[in-house]
Amino acid sequence: MNPAALALAAPLLLAACAAATPQRSRPGYRYYVTGNPADVVRPTRGLWVAQGGGDDVDANYVRMGAYGGGGDFVVLRASGDDDYNDYIFDLCRCDSVETIVFDQRAAALDPFVIATIRNAEAVFIAGGDQSNYVRHWKDTPVEDAINFVAAKPAPIGGTSAGMAVMGEFVYSAEGRESLTSGVALTDPYAPDLTLARNFIALPGLENTLLDQHLQERDRIGRTVALLARLQQDGWSAAPRAIAADRETAVHIDPATGTVQVFATADHPTPYAYFMAPQGPPPACIHGQPLTTAPISVYRVGPGGRFDIASWQGTGGIAYGLRAQDGELHSSRENNY
Repeated sequence: MNPAALALAAPLLLAACAAATPQRSRPGYRYYVTGNPADVVRPTRGLWVAQGGGDDVDANYVRMGAYGGGGDFVVLRASGDDDYNDYIFDLCRCDSVETIVFDQRAAALDPFVIATIRNAEAVFIAGGDQSNYVRHWKDTPVEDAINFVAAKPAPIGGTSAGMAVMGEFVYSAEGRESLTSGVALTDPYAPDLTLARNFIALPGLENTLLDQHLQERDRIGRTVALLARLQQDGWSAAPRAIAADRETAVHIDPATGTVQVFATADHPTPYAYFMAPQGPPPACIHGQPLTTAPISVYRVGPGGRFDIASWQGTGGIAYGLRAQDGELHSSRENNY
């Protein structure tokens, strides 16, 4: 970096270093705040924002801030520090942006942590490893606090791992490796296929699994296998899935059930996928390749709409998928 550029960047670098110092640090968590540290109370409306990972979609935080009445915006994560604070604060027009970084389950019992979440007008769950969220929060007051905010109702969002934990059913990523389509289709009972349920309770996302990084990491086959396991294990006779590509966000209005899709500019696959099996899997057996019933898919990009109550969309593409003996087949000539 040349001296002139360094001189211009120095104040920003110093500010970033200062911002990385937590305002509160206790066993199990670190806390950061940008803006007014005092609690405010603002009127809110419900909005569920689920992004498939990658670079953040600005509209997420603009809309969550508006639906949160410009109150206190809380970011929850299990790695990193306050990376989101200034970015969201500049977009959401909020009283404050607060980040809590968890590294122990014990933090889920801390009164300050619980009060901070319950007092939020919007909550966003960052990316990372969703097994940490299940391990640190499930069946704790943090889970209750997130559900309390959702019930106000107020905006709840998540990206990547944060998106994965927003449905009633969760790919919990508690295996040794991240589950791939190849492994899941070859053996739907592979050790890396782990599921959890009854975690975060968002109206409209009952009976639903969320998956992310779909095209980028070729995960549509694993989504198919996760749905089959939910059926085979008796968790749901007719589960549904919402999946999203990276840099693509699904915004759900729980009051109406309507869905809009937003994406970063010029992203090549800015799609959300709404998937529903049309019957039970004929062969979902430990150690054997998966065969499923037909699965209806509706793919929607920005400008399209979907209704989660009727499970129908406009402005997108409808097609079918099916796993047969461990291989995935599409009515779009293997174009998913």
